[in-house]
Formats: sequence, C-alpha cells, structure tokens
Amino acid sequence: MLTVVVDEHTIAGRFFAKASSIWHQSHEHPFLRGMADGTLDEEKFKFYICQDYLFLIEYARLYGLAAVKAPDLVTMEKFAALMHATLHEEMEHHRKYGEKIGITREQMEQTEPSSVTLAYSGFMLQSAFKGSLAHVLAVLLPCTWSYWEMGKSLASQAQSLAHPHYREWILLYSCDEFGQLALMLIDELNRVCSGLSESELKELETLFVRSSKFEWQFWEMAWQGTMWGVDQ
Repeated sequence: MLTVVVDEHTIAGRFFAKASSIWHQSHEHPFLRGMADGTLDEEKFKFYICQDYLFLIEYARLYGLAAVKAPDLVTMEKFAALMHATLHEEMEHHRKYGEKIGITREQMEQTEPSSVTLAYSGFMLQSAFKGSLAHVLAVLLPCTWSYWEMGKSLASQAQSLAHPHYREWILLYSCDEFGQLALMLIDELNRVCSGLSESELKELETLFVRSSKFEWQFWEMAWQGTMWGVDQ
C-alpha cells in the first residue's frame, strides 16, 4: 500500500492531493506488482531500463534549466550538482545495472526512444523552457518523489527483495540518500511557490498532475513493450 506522508497545507501537499489517485494507480500497476512478487518478465524490465536511461538524459537537462533559472548562486550550485550527479552517477548505475541483466553499454546508448519517452521528456522540457524555476520543479518532482514513495513501499515487502535484479532497483530508490533528494525538491517547490497567486498555483498544479499521468504511462509503456503502437 502506497503511504505518502506530506503536510497537506503546503503547496507540495496540495499538488500531491490533486494527483494522489494517479500515484496509487501507478503503484498498483502490474509492472510494479510484478517487481514486488518477483514475477515480472525480465524482458519487460530490460525494455524499461533502456527507456529510463534515455529519459535520464533529458531529466539531467531539466536540472540544467533549473540552474539557469535559479535566482541565486546557492540554488544554481545545487541544481548544477544534481545535473552532474544524474549524468555521472545515476546514469552510470543504469549502465552497470544493464550489464548485469544482459544489456551492453552500446545497446543502451543505441536504444530508440518510445513515443511515451519522447512525449514525457518533451512535455517537461517545453514547460521548463517556457516557465520559471517553479515550472521546472512542478514537472520534475513527480518522478523523483513517486519513485521514492514506491521504492519505500516495495522495500517494506520482504518478498520484493528476493529477486536479485529487482532488489537492486528497489534498494536504490528506497534509500535515505534518494529520499533526501526528494525531500529537498519538495522543499524547493514549496519555497519558490510561496507568495504566488491562485492562478499561478493552478497552472503549476496542472503541470504536476500531467507529469504524474506521464509517470503512469511510462509504467504502462514498459509493461506493454510499446514503442509507437503502430506497425513500422
């Protein structure tokens, strides 16, 4: 069961409340249920890892845009460090992880993006380019935050840690370090949204919900193995 602890009186709490039903649908998705009980087809997982690798490239760009739009040097340094960590740590983890499950680095680099990967990353980058730091945070937060929540939930189920490959993914996204990243982004969102008008908050809330919907679509894409949905 997905249990999210967040102050409902904060901006992040408000946004989560609006998207909570979507998050619960993601958590109950057969892809994640398959990870929980170890029955997920490893070919589906390989497909997911390759698409997620491509997604991380664009996610790193979001951190770069956050640094560009930062109002001060401290905030700029924070997001520049996150961009560096994504490119040199999280993506390297994916490369090493891929090798363990039979995906070479060359195969990962040559992966073609699916329609969902392109649509999700394109939506986030377009929103970030056009908006402020608040817009960047509104579109990128659902990914990190929901992964932490789902990682914690899966880690609490003893059987989910029995699978040698899925165990590593679960431990990565449930760890304290990743949780601190999610909490930092939540705090940043609350900070930059302080004092905004109701119309501005509504716009950001819509972006947060859309990113949450794309998260569900990403799991569905991985489950179905869907590239475009049409014959090529």
